[in-house]
Amino acid sequence: MHEFTDLLKVSTKQIAPLYFHIELDGGDPVYRERVYCYELYHQLRCLWPADTQYCLNGELDKAAHPILKKLGADFAKPDLLVHQPGHMAGNKIIIEVKSSNAKRSGIEDDLRKLSLFRTKVGYERAIYLLYGYEVDKAAKLVRLVAESFAGLSPIELWLHAYPGEAATPSLPFQPPTLDGG
Repeated sequence: MHEFTDLLKVSTKQIAPLYFHIELDGGDPVYRERVYCYELYHQLRCLWPADTQYCLNGELDKAAHPILKKLGADFAKPDLLVHQPGHMAGNKIIIEVKSSNAKRSGIEDDLRKLSLFRTKVGYERAIYLLYGYEVDKAAKLVRLVAESFAGLSPIELWLHAYPGEAATPSLPFQPPTLDGG
């Protein structure tokens, strides 16, 4: 699914402010990852090619999957998957999404999941999509956390700073090697 990069850019650009940073009556606006993910899913599905063999799924529960149980990945509910359901050879893209106020523990969990799905489950791409007005600060934290993971698989870091603008791939972070280099 070589056109996914373009689909992701266009879809994120179409996310309206009301799905990006939620207004609260009597309070400050907040980020809600589920609201953002559902709108991203909607925008992607509106653009999804009719002739593709790949399916886009959101929060697909892997608990009953016999192969993933053997691989230690049956705990996962990835935010978005691009795959061929029922065919492990059709695993293309796993996406995790976090707002710019993400906490270290959530980032650690997401990086573990993304890496596991790249190395053991066979996904070709892992994308970590950060969104929010302070996304550069969140990206620094992600890079810092990633430095503590030996053997971390390559993960694409995408940043979506403002509604109405496309998310863009960030400079890739280089996972540390097992020898410390």
